[in-house]
Amino acid sequence: MIIEPRTRGFICLTAHPTGCEQNVVDQIAYVKSKGKINGAKKVLVIGSSTGFGLASRISSAFGSDASTIGVFFDKPSTPGRTGSAGYYNTAAFEKHAHKAGLYAKSINGDAFSNEIKRKTLDMIKEDLGQVDLVIYSLASPVRTHPDTGTRYKSVLKPIGGVFSNKTVDFHTGDVTEISINPAEGDDIANTVAVMGGEDWKMWMDALKSENLLAEGATTVAYSYIGPSLTEAVYRKGTIGAAKDDLEATAFTISDALKSIGGKAYVSVNKALVTQASSAIPVIPLYISLLYKIMKAKGIHEGCIEQIQRLYSERLFNGKEMLLDDNGRIRIDDWEMREDVQEEVAKLWETASTENLFDIGDLEGYSNDFFNLFGFKVDGVDYNADVNEMVEIPSEN
Repeated sequence: MIIEPRTRGFICLTAHPTGCEQNVVDQIAYVKSKGKINGAKKVLVIGSSTGFGLASRISSAFGSDASTIGVFFDKPSTPGRTGSAGYYNTAAFEKHAHKAGLYAKSINGDAFSNEIKRKTLDMIKEDLGQVDLVIYSLASPVRTHPDTGTRYKSVLKPIGGVFSNKTVDFHTGDVTEISINPAEGDDIANTVAVMGGEDWKMWMDALKSENLLAEGATTVAYSYIGPSLTEAVYRKGTIGAAKDDLEATAFTISDALKSIGGKAYVSVNKALVTQASSAIPVIPLYISLLYKIMKAKGIHEGCIEQIQRLYSERLFNGKEMLLDDNGRIRIDDWEMREDVQEEVAKLWETASTENLFDIGDLEGYSNDFFNLFGFKVDGVDYNADVNEMVEIPSEN
């Protein structure tokens, strides 16, 4: 079939298997071009099919020749209907990992559930014995608690008052004012239940209790802080409350790992176009301005560049870990440079529908969005007939 992008707001309803594979191939090539890293050799990535999780799996496998198990929750293809981008990404990753002689298996299911945890623990036990790195990169809007059965839904809301500011429809370039009502009732608690640290700790407790963590094992979860422009709706909003909980959980997990010499970290990453970030008002406009500035300065990074640098310069550089005052890894350091943020703030004041294409990188934002789903990828013939039916090797 000929596959074209069909969008609804910040969601693309279709994905292109050839484009997704080319994306994975390009990320593999980048990691290989940077040379080998003396990193972890047995890696579990929870949330492994897109964005930072996928980049982590690629960086582990092709940067350190690691055996990897990926846990993800994505829709497979059916005749006449495409699978999700994450499904195609995972199929492509496994294909190329196996071609390179690397162990790679994947588990498709709800990572919050006890069933998927059990399945993953059994796979580690049977195939790897132990893991020495656990990446936690889930970005789900809902969570069913595995013990109580309560279903929680996260919300994107400020705390304490209405938030009003500019945003952009990245499909049209229209810059408008948006107002978001504040959190109420159980909004904060529900968002923390979905996006906070409880599930990360459940995973680490389960792995440790069954002796599946190697001596000195490390676990890393991903977070974001961002500038003052976005903090009311992000870092000081409901999501920020969840991130605070996630970051506090790192210390709790580290305490639990002391007996094996292990450590838990939160890495604060750069603002990038992901399915999650596209849903947050204000963020697309901020990113389009940020991209323009960082590209001009030669310091722009995508997910794979961020994670490769995290691995090579922080996690596995053989030196003492550089942390901020709150114990976090700051791989958002280039984004948060004073000169970068000053320029973003200046552009923000004047940003409008009329000038955004000149002062921002809306085209770069849009391209990155469609790239997430395998569209607008260099080297792909989108007029060619493509088989939407793709299988993940380890599922057969």
